[in-house]
Amino acid sequence: MRWLVVAGIVALIVGGFVLIKPPTPAIIVAPEYIFSIGPLEVTNTMFTSWFVVALMIVAAVLLSRSMSLVPSGISGAAEAFIGGFYGMTEGIVGEANARRFFPVVATIFLYVLVSNYVGLLPMNFAVGATHPGTGEVQAVFEQTSIAGIDMAYIPIQAETVDTTQEEAIAAEHAGDSFSGLLAPLFRSVMTDVNAPLALAIMSFIFVEYWGLSTLGIGYLKKFFDFGNLLRLRPMGIIDVFVGLLELISELSRMVSFTFRLFGNIFAGEVLLLMMSFMVPLVLINVFYGLELFVGLIQAFVFAMLTLVFAQSAVTAHDDHEEHEAAHE
Repeated sequence: MRWLVVAGIVALIVGGFVLIKPPTPAIIVAPEYIFSIGPLEVTNTMFTSWFVVALMIVAAVLLSRSMSLVPSGISGAAEAFIGGFYGMTEGIVGEANARRFFPVVATIFLYVLVSNYVGLLPMNFAVGATHPGTGEVQAVFEQTSIAGIDMAYIPIQAETVDTTQEEAIAAEHAGDSFSGLLAPLFRSVMTDVNAPLALAIMSFIFVEYWGLSTLGIGYLKKFFDFGNLLRLRPMGIIDVFVGLLELISELSRMVSFTFRLFGNIFAGEVLLLMMSFMVPLVLINVFYGLELFVGLIQAFVFAMLTLVFAQSAVTAHDDHEEHEAAHE
């Protein structure tokens, strides 16, 4: 039995090299341009984010229609998930704060999770718009039309050639196969640093809003504590310095949030591209499983950190006052 497993793995490796010949992957950090809507240039990550939002809206509408007093099936599973997530939120921040924090935290979690999983679909790197070659070795694509939009795809047996940009443009206009770069129509949203940055800024705004709405203007005291300094107490200098550190820490969260999510998802995309080129049918499945886990963990970490910082924002001032009273 063991030899059969080994033989099967070897057969898949050989079959992958013989039957599937993917092109040399091009690692591009910036999102690729796909099409324009008036003055707006739409990139693949922007288009994928619209697709993710539409997918979540459609799923929410369909699930809400099938709701019943005793849910079952997919609606029951969705209700169990939402209820479990809310219960966990309530256990961390309490019932009153859970009702305020849950909609934002759950939305962040679901959006990041669905975006990460859509970014793992095989269609991401096979269908898209084309850019002419630049003299480098690029893939040879086949042309087609999808919903009236000219698209290209990578055939299973993809060849690579070395052409100039003029030759590639001429071949494209002639309607034949041509060489160039493929800008995929779908790409993981979080591989565009603007997406996690926008989420980090949104998280920061909500945390500060919750802090101010709960504690009032006194919330800012943890950043700008000049009370002891105005009373000419020596500890006032330390309070001002600590407040400055708190402010820097609060702002730096946006940076850490952004690059933690972007770095993990972009590294996963590069890993899948390289493994699909080197070992198409064996190791790529293992790494897909790994990226499914990473996508879930990164969505959960982003949401939970937002929740923890929100709880800290609405309670830190009270703890500080209790500490000062005990010190007096």
